[in-house]
Amino acid sequence: MKLPGKIWGGMGALALWTALLPASALAQQSAPPTGGNGFKVGDGRLHPYFDLESRLDSGMGYFRPAGADVLDGNVLSPKPSSEVALHLRPGFRLEMPSPSMPINLAGNLDYVLYTGLMTAGSSAASHLEGAADLLARFNPESPLSFELGDQLARSDRTRTVAVGAGVLSLFNEARAKATWRPGGGALEISPSLAYAVEFFKPLGALAPTDCTDTVCDPATADRFDYSNLRFGLEGRWRFLPKTAVVVDTGLDSRGYFHDDQSPSALLLHGLVGVAGLVSPKITVTAKVGWKQNLSAGGGGALVTQLEGNYLFSPTLTFKGGYLRTLEPVAAYGLFRDDRGYAEARAFMGGRLTLHAGASVDFLHFAGTRSDTLVSLDAGPEYLFRPWLTGAAGYMLSARSSSETGGGINYTRHEGYARLSVLY
Repeated sequence: MKLPGKIWGGMGALALWTALLPASALAQQSAPPTGGNGFKVGDGRLHPYFDLESRLDSGMGYFRPAGADVLDGNVLSPKPSSEVALHLRPGFRLEMPSPSMPINLAGNLDYVLYTGLMTAGSSAASHLEGAADLLARFNPESPLSFELGDQLARSDRTRTVAVGAGVLSLFNEARAKATWRPGGGALEISPSLAYAVEFFKPLGALAPTDCTDTVCDPATADRFDYSNLRFGLEGRWRFLPKTAVVVDTGLDSRGYFHDDQSPSALLLHGLVGVAGLVSPKITVTAKVGWKQNLSAGGGGALVTQLEGNYLFSPTLTFKGGYLRTLEPVAAYGLFRDDRGYAEARAFMGGRLTLHAGASVDFLHFAGTRSDTLVSLDAGPEYLFRPWLTGAAGYMLSARSSSETGGGINYTRHEGYARLSVLY
């Protein structure tokens, strides 16, 4: 049965409702700084804001250039189209401190307006994005505490790495977690449960050329709509005041709504390691373990996480690490990701913040496909007034694959400038 239209309508209504209530500012921009007067809500304050952003994007979707012929009788596009887009983003942040039930809500609606300045006809793809985040904690200081949360995001940044560019994603994850601290609190045991869904639709009207696999075709991405159920159990024992032994176990169950060809996955994982301070300025997380697929397809891999944070000064921090993981994915069943990343952040003069981050992902899918992703994000942010912030930056996304197709082989450049007004 074909359900995407109904699902998109229902989820669109949910997105609007959630964004108008406990929405989030977690799309592709940093959340605006807290501050300003805001509106008093109970013991907390509500801070509305508005972002105006201009973004030059070299790969916003697939559109046939004006005057071009249809290729081989099909509607094809040689490469992602460039465009200048305006983001009109109203949103708010609500923080309600409480010793018994603190609540944090954040959200925005983001209307992406394609101007048509660089690609004729692209304005028809103007659309609504947005994000929402809710976190409520119950009795956080007691021996037994609970957390409930929900994250919603509609954007052109999908969490499914097998899918190519030119896809609009709607993602939602609801989660619950309990934390038990018996005795003096040196030991923590935290069971958790999360349920996520992601739905896709094409962003643009064309398919890329040289697309021999439907994975790289945005028009067929909706067949990869999926649900993911995750059970987790974490343990933490503080053998020093700020250093702990950690144990992380869990089970992920992945299924697809419309695609009988994508193998389902049942992934069991277990990791053990340490996390905490090794010096007053250095924090390290080091974990190693194994992930195993218990479904019919099988497959397993060694997984690990090694991350370090260095506080060079109160205004300058560095972070870097290596992550190796095995995850479920559409079309192939599983993929392994070997990821290296680094980030630096500086706060200068009380007003200027500089950030720079880079990462490289080596993706290995079940079968013969392998991809390489390179990402870069850098730029300044300046606080002109407590209620006015300006930001600019450059983002690079480069992807190459052993498979052909413009949707999974591209280089995307983005430059942006943003003004944020916060009350």
